Amino acid sequence: MKLSVVICTYNRERYIYECLSRLIKNKFHEDWELILVDNNSTDNTKLECARFETDYQPSNYKYVLEINQGLSFARNRGIRESTGDWIIFLDDDAYVTESYLLNIHQCLCSYPDAGAFGGAIIPVFEGEEPDWLNPWSRSYVSALNLGENVSVFKKGKYPIGANMGISKNVFEQVGCFNTRLGRTSTLLLGGEEKDIFYKIRQAGFPIYYFPKIGVYHNIPQKRTTLAFVERLGLGVGISERHRTLSISEINYVFRLLSECGKWGGTFILFMYYLFKRQSSKGRVLLIFRKNVTLGLLHLKVMQ
Repeated sequence: MKLSVVICTYNRERYIYECLSRLIKNKFHEDWELILVDNNSTDNTKLECARFETDYQPSNYKYVLEINQGLSFARNRGIRESTGDWIIFLDDDAYVTESYLLNIHQCLCSYPDAGAFGGAIIPVFEGEEPDWLNPWSRSYVSALNLGENVSVFKKGKYPIGANMGISKNVFEQVGCFNTRLGRTSTLLLGGEEKDIFYKIRQAGFPIYYFPKIGVYHNIPQKRTTLAFVERLGLGVGISERHRTLSISEINYVFRLLSECGKWGGTFILFMYYLFKRQSSKGRVLLIFRKNVTLGLLHLKVMQ
């Protein structure tokens, strides 16, 4: 079983050298490759990648430039460049341990029916942890922890792109990432991960959560502001509109109906935190949900 690790990057000169270095130091002796997809970075990312290549001289490393802007374009380029049986996607600001690849290999050998997987994501805040963080808002900083046991992602739940893997065989059956979805250099769009995992589940492949496969994800202070939460929520709403309408108008209507249910849950949680005198934890949920709805209804556009 060959593993292909794909890191898509855009203007991450601050993190990319450490990200690559920690990965190449893995104590893993099986066949694997590392593919870095630079999505038109305008900072010193390319120089940092060259420094990594000079310092470590890895024989299994490939740097490629993807000129079509957007995370989905970059991920699809990584898929095309890969030669492995499994493609692991790792964020360019995430750090792994020396046993990361070994743990992946062991888990995949133990669960050969897997079509995809996700692992734990531990946020590392560069400033103070935001006071609004709670179990329902942890996904805003791409945090994921489903416990200490291996499990299958339930309907409506799926891995987070900072730490996930998909079988090359699965991509050949369900297609690659939807390039109308996903983040670009300036827009906090999304939905491409949900879209691909929806197709994988529809095709009958189990999607596993492997707790042993964990990464540390750097969270800058700008990602802990309420302004960021507003933009994130709007991006989710706009992406969900595109995603569901690309399937059918009925699917979009059902998504609107589910949004009503999400508002009910959000209001209950807001009142719960208000009662506990933790209003910031409830307020952030309202801010996020309001902006998701605005984007979903096309009442506000991303700047």
